[in-house]
Amino acid sequence: MMNVNMEVSLAGVTLKNPVMTASGTFGSGVEYSEFVDLNKLGAVVTKGVANVAWQGNPTPRIAETYGGMMNAVGLQNPGIDVFCERDIPFLKQYDTRIIVNVCGHTEAEYVEVVERLAAENDVAMLEINVSCPNVKEGGIAFGQKPEALEAITKAVKRVARQPVIMKLSPNVTDITEMAKAAEAGGADCLSLINTLTGMKIDVDRRCFALANKTGGLSGPAIKPIAVRMVYQVAQAVSLPIIGMGGIMTAEDALEFILAGATAVSIGTANFVNPNTTINVLEGIEAYMLNYGVRDINELIGAVHE
Repeated sequence: MMNVNMEVSLAGVTLKNPVMTASGTFGSGVEYSEFVDLNKLGAVVTKGVANVAWQGNPTPRIAETYGGMMNAVGLQNPGIDVFCERDIPFLKQYDTRIIVNVCGHTEAEYVEVVERLAAENDVAMLEINVSCPNVKEGGIAFGQKPEALEAITKAVKRVARQPVIMKLSPNVTDITEMAKAAEAGGADCLSLINTLTGMKIDVDRRCFALANKTGGLSGPAIKPIAVRMVYQVAQAVSLPIIGMGGIMTAEDALEFILAGATAVSIGTANFVNPNTTINVLEGIEAYMLNYGVRDINELIGAVHE
């Protein structure tokens, strides 16, 4: 039987395979460790962590939608101190790369977390969540203005020891403009897409389904948009890309890889079937065997006209 190579490289960091978790859908790994053998994953991407504990938004903050879900959790997290004491030691037990998602309301808050993580040798990469509201810019997300995105990328890169992934927001006019801004700021890698802003109204109660009024739409409904954006970004910049947005099956993941993603993150599907990551990984291997593809890297960006 043919052996297939599943190893991929992201900014000099080798992953045993391209399948990872999407931030905010997998906790910090411990919550899923009874269902999923974390040793089999290319990487675990943690929930967003800030310099101090965040309460998150008022409830209700999750709503089901056709073909997906909406969330306005508000990046509730215990803060970097608890994270370093509790979550990193847990993940260190496993043979998987640790990627930490970082959030903040100001440049200084991001920098504080990144500086703390510089001392954590077991953290392989940092994913910077630029969909956070920039309090100094009146709540506009860092990822919605090219200048702001370039500035926050530069600030983080100045203090980061690990390679930096900038997680792009799709809530922009031109995703390639944002990708180029992150590249200009010195990003090592890009991940996309984050959630699309949506709204749901309960017609019987005539009120918003989420206390926050709006929330982030994720799940299969957004996949065609995400694949399109990954393809556009792959054409526009030379950075490696982690693709995400509605991946439920191996076929979904392969669409992202063929569009130009080096790796893929699985998010909302974890809530439907906690074993989705493993199913996707096995499905990609089966596809490669079926089509005689020896190396996963042959498939990256291999879509043809």
